[in-house]
Amino acid sequence: MLSIKVLGSGCANCKSVEKVVQKAVATLALEASVEKITQIQDIMKYSILATPGLVINEKVVCAGRVPNEAEVSTWLSNAALSA
Repeated sequence: MLSIKVLGSGCANCKSVEKVVQKAVATLALEASVEKITQIQDIMKYSILATPGLVINEKVVCAGRVPNEAEVSTWLSNAALSA
């Protein structure tokens, strides 16, 4: 099972990232847990300079922007293959 974390305070961009992730997970029919990390202390553990951030299996794959569904699908597929 993939571990996916959306890092951010809950702003519009953070919510957009979560929607893109949920759609990509559903499209690929992957087994994944999606967690929202909103506490600044927890976000800082990932050493990102800007939110929103996206972490897949404890690896930061994107920060400071909203990725498109194709990007997220690629990252999820790669993570699933290496898991």
